[in-house]
Amino acid sequence: MISRVLDEKKIKRLAHLIEGARRIAITTHLSPDGDAMGSSLALSRVLSAIGKDVAVIVPDQPLEQLRFLPGAKDVIVGSRYPDFAKSLFAKADLIICLDFNELKRIDRLAPFVEASKAAKVMIDHHLAPGDFADPVISHPEMSSTCMLLFRVLCRLELFNVIDKKAATCLLAGMMTDTGNFAYNANDPDAYIIEAELVRKGADKVELYNRLLNRVSESCLRLTSYALLEKMEIFHDFGAALICLTREELNRFHYVKGDTEGLVNKPLAVPGIVYSAFLREEDGYVKVSMRSKGKFPVNVLCNEYFGGGGHLNAAGGEFQGTLDECAELFRSLLKQNKEKYIDHSKN
Repeated sequence: MISRVLDEKKIKRLAHLIEGARRIAITTHLSPDGDAMGSSLALSRVLSAIGKDVAVIVPDQPLEQLRFLPGAKDVIVGSRYPDFAKSLFAKADLIICLDFNELKRIDRLAPFVEASKAAKVMIDHHLAPGDFADPVISHPEMSSTCMLLFRVLCRLELFNVIDKKAATCLLAGMMTDTGNFAYNANDPDAYIIEAELVRKGADKVELYNRLLNRVSESCLRLTSYALLEKMEIFHDFGAALICLTREELNRFHYVKGDTEGLVNKPLAVPGIVYSAFLREEDGYVKVSMRSKGKFPVNVLCNEYFGGGGHLNAAGGEFQGTLDECAELFRSLLKQNKEKYIDHSKN
């Protein structure tokens, strides 16, 4: 038995909203990752199985390696079909927001959701949830929204509706948000849920190979170049930094998703507590950070890079040049060591 942590009143309200809805729109954050896609596709399949008309709408194109997930080909991409996306939100009786805590996280879809008269629900595991939905089912202590959604479905008495395809999507989200249970993975309930999903037919070995152990030749070469030529290690400060310019990305035929997981690599070096990856985009810099122990990269990203996330996994953006962003990161090294690293677990 997994522990009971969900608010009964919120579950009853969600059940009431689902029961009364005919058309349901599901949406998730910009650049949808495994947890975003996994939770959205799993919920869509379960709700469709109980007779609901469901549409999954995402702000932009999901990562290439996620498009094999059951139902992914039916997802509506807002950047490609904005008018269609707008009409789906307008016609919906219920909008369920997964894996994000603020409307700005869905970018171009935010005005459509705000304008819709549909009831709105949030199911998420990020800190500081906004107040645009009711109910808000927020549990930042959980490692993934897919893990939280499994609990929600069980409390809605929909466990038996979770089939092999839905289970595959849920397990994909749990695996990608924990690096195949390598971090944020000390909750015993996660393994009970994993076992249930495998019993439902999810193939963990296949998921690992497709999600975490398969890269293109150009991606592998880009990763090798980044680690050999661009990785900076600051041993005295327990930090690492990788910066890639747009020219360097183009040289290795970069496509969306090729640098996924790159920021984690330096954490394998003994004594490195946190790592940053800066990727040059058109007019801004994309910032990704990861850490070990109690080092709060979410605080760093929130205070200096306009973002946020989890204790050990966060991101943001920098409005300026790549060199300026890297210099800001380096200027914080001493301060970070004094505030956080001496109290972290290496």
